[in-house]
Amino acid sequence: MLSCGLLLVPLAVSATACGGSSSEPLSANPYDAADQITSNTPDGTRTADPDKPLEVSVTDDEARLTDVTATDASGRSIRGELTADGKHWRTTVPLAAGVRYTVQVSTEDKDGNPGRKTLHVATKGGGDRLQVTFGPDSGEYGVGEPVTAKLSREVKDPQARAVVESALKVDSTPRVQGSWYWVDGKTLHFRPKEYWPAHAAIEVHSNLEGLKISKGLYGGPAKPVKLTTGDEVVAITDASSHTMTVLRNGRQVNTLPVTTGKPGFDTRNGVKVVLAKESFVRMTSGSIGIPDGSSDSYDLPVYWATRVTTSGEYVHAAPWSVGSQGAANVSHGCTGMSTGDAQWFFNTVRVGDIVKVVNSGGATMAPFGNGFGDWNMPWQEWREGSALRNGAATTGAAERQREPADAARLRPEV
Repeated sequence: MLSCGLLLVPLAVSATACGGSSSEPLSANPYDAADQITSNTPDGTRTADPDKPLEVSVTDDEARLTDVTATDASGRSIRGELTADGKHWRTTVPLAAGVRYTVQVSTEDKDGNPGRKTLHVATKGGGDRLQVTFGPDSGEYGVGEPVTAKLSREVKDPQARAVVESALKVDSTPRVQGSWYWVDGKTLHFRPKEYWPAHAAIEVHSNLEGLKISKGLYGGPAKPVKLTTGDEVVAITDASSHTMTVLRNGRQVNTLPVTTGKPGFDTRNGVKVVLAKESFVRMTSGSIGIPDGSSDSYDLPVYWATRVTTSGEYVHAAPWSVGSQGAANVSHGCTGMSTGDAQWFFNTVRVGDIVKVVNSGGATMAPFGNGFGDWNMPWQEWREGSALRNGAATTGAAERQREPADAARLRPEV
């Protein structure tokens, strides 16, 4: 299981008994320690300031604290520290806003008898709330599908980013090495070092609710998502040999003759992720800036279209170019194949599967800004995009990886 969240754990300093009879002090029923402790918690009619530490002390000179835990309703515990003499305990990180804590206090008197006291602390609601929306929706995906987190407002400060990122948790079975990357101030992507394992179970959730992010900004709730992966399906298109080889779990299952982008409209190299499957798309040349009436203009009904970029690159049926498939590149950027092969491919892949293009004259697919090119960024560079890497975020890296605005076409290519 991989976890990328902030783990808040209580400090437990407890005496332990190594054997003995039920008459020993630590095996006795605990006494009510209410008269031995004091705290800075308000009475039941008021709420505590989450920006101030929670403190518990013993008032009896011959007693000491042995353990203090503060836990909210969702099971999160808050870190704290106990003085060496056992007289005082305080939280070491900010309390969450708008939550109710149960504080369990354990003491020991001069004879070693254990005492107990339970406190209930409600904190003020805090200021603005940062909402988080995870993607994709719960369901089954291919092994290339990244996890995304969209924030309701921009977070720029490196320390605030670290708070946010540390509370966003991705757990997978089997366990993988992975990391978040700050694409911009409102968007994070999570991917493993390699593709997700086939038939993995992935759970994404947030521990951010109530946590202080920066002055006046606190975490809000987030809906968790549960993902699974299917078989590892990877399609490799070789633009020089005009073939697509489809692998399932590392075993070749098909080789298809294809055509890719001709000079001037070269298909992007690199790893892309299936974004959607559209059984019918109308493709027009005007959508990519080709003037009507030119030799390159077109207006075509296209079937069995598997989308791999937001700008309109597809793997699709191209019956008009069957004579060139397997022999030449004649498209305007898409990967074309026969109607039968396109239908087979459409029915074989799922959203999140990998489509990789090699040996094309085109540029490499950008990591961000035109679908999911996340896998084209080297792992070490990806890790530098985490706010938890060396204690600071690397700002601006994602923007430099984006495609120029004029390169992002808004409609399909053929």
